Amino acid sequence: MLSHLGNVFVLSAPSGTGKSTLAKQLVKEIPDLDFSVSFTTRRPRPGEVHGRDYFFVDDAEFDRMVAQDGFVEWVRVYDRRYGTGKAWIREQLATGRDVLLDIESKGARRVHEVIPDAVMVFLLPPSSRELAARLRGRGDESAEQVKIRLEYARHELAQWESYDYLVINDTVDQAYRRLESIIIATRCRRERMGAAAKNILDSF
Repeated sequence: MLSHLGNVFVLSAPSGTGKSTLAKQLVKEIPDLDFSVSFTTRRPRPGEVHGRDYFFVDDAEFDRMVAQDGFVEWVRVYDRRYGTGKAWIREQLATGRDVLLDIESKGARRVHEVIPDAVMVFLLPPSSRELAARLRGRGDESAEQVKIRLEYARHELAQWESYDYLVINDTVDQAYRRLESIIIATRCRRERMGAAAKNILDSF
């Protein structure tokens, strides 16, 4: 079990639902919230930057990290691998800052095993039709790839009961406000604010 001071938020969703866009907005606008940048063996998409969107590594480097127990979790998706670096997560949480992880459901379950009080949030598309339109709108997926992603999306959506919160991304603004509320409410939990309450009580 990974001990920590900061909160851990896990955000999962089928590909194309908008979780990466929302995760970036949350980190940009909410103080003391850091985005966990995953390692991956897939190639960068246009506009993606190493160290900001992902740490892009080859199979040999990924194998080395697995052998050295360098991941909190890692998973294979569409013949590519993704993993959450253990050293970086530990460093951030030790400072008391919160960490947001953007990962799929299988990796999320592994994180929850290591960090049982991680706050699990699942982002849903409004409908299968809308998700298909969003995937096609990217312009970088073939019809066969879109079909595969929709089939996997159904599998991902079936995992919703494993999460603490469910947020529908009907519009980005509404989904953002809901996610922001979850983070703020978590920070106000008695378990997190107990030390502050005791200090205030001792001041009387």
